[in-house]
This record gives sequence, C-alpha cells and structure tokens, in this order.
Amino acid sequence: MARTFAFAQSWSVAAPAADVAAVLVDLEWYPRWWPEVRAVAKLGPDTAWVRCRSVLPYTLDLVLDAVSRTPPVVEVAISGDLDGFARFTLVPEDGGTRLDFREEVEVGGALALASYVGRPVLTWNHARMMAGCRAGLSAELRRSSAAGR
Repeated sequence: MARTFAFAQSWSVAAPAADVAAVLVDLEWYPRWWPEVRAVAKLGPDTAWVRCRSVLPYTLDLVLDAVSRTPPVVEVAISGDLDGFARFTLVPEDGGTRLDFREEVEVGGALALASYVGRPVLTWNHARMMAGCRAGLSAELRRSSAAGR
C-alpha cells in the first residue's frame, strides 16, 4: 500500500543560476546549510545516502541518485523511505535565479499508514523542511559570494 505525495513551489535567490547549481549538486555539504539534512555519505560519483528530519520525530533514510547535474535542471531520483524524484529547475531572472521545485514521491509502510489520517501534518512537515532549504540556500549563496567562490 503506497501513498503518493507531490510538492511544487517557486522562490528566488539573489545569485546566478550557475552558483545556485554548484551548491545544489554538492550533496556532501547539505548538512552545512540545510538544517533538516542531518547526514550525507557519498556512495559513488552520482549517489549519496542522506538522512533527513524536519519537525516530526521521524528520520528519513534516503538514497539520492543524480539524474541531471547540468542547469537548468538539477534532479535526483529518490529511493529508500521515499521513492520518486526531486527536481530544481533554475530560471535566470533579473537580480538572480528563480528556483522551480518539484517533488513526487511514494511512501510505504508506517508513513503510508500515517498519511491516511495525518496527510496535512506530513505536508506541513515537508513545508517546514523546504523553508529550511530556502533560508539555508540563500545564506550559503551569500557566504559563497562574500568568500569570492
């Protein structure tokens, strides 16, 4: 019994698309700037094991496989506690880059059961995770720019 979730949102950052892509494809550094990403281990050139935890007391174990590392699309296939994909499409705009985020995943097991009554809470939890991404990514891009990277 699998349950499907789809998420989409857009936001802008004050940095060129190439700089945004450089941060997004460097999975090993996510814990430095994305608070909900608790641990990352590189499993291969295009694969990483990732542990995520937002507000709810549940840690996701995921394996991310790079599908595209080349702007305008940065995308990973997701397996583990979730199965699906997450994609950022980077759109240059005046003063920076718009990130169009799309994620589609299936959940099984306890998460699927919880989603029958707790779907709004799980959706809220994901929104909190993505708020951490937005704030952390913007801060990381400012640090990189100030350091001249």
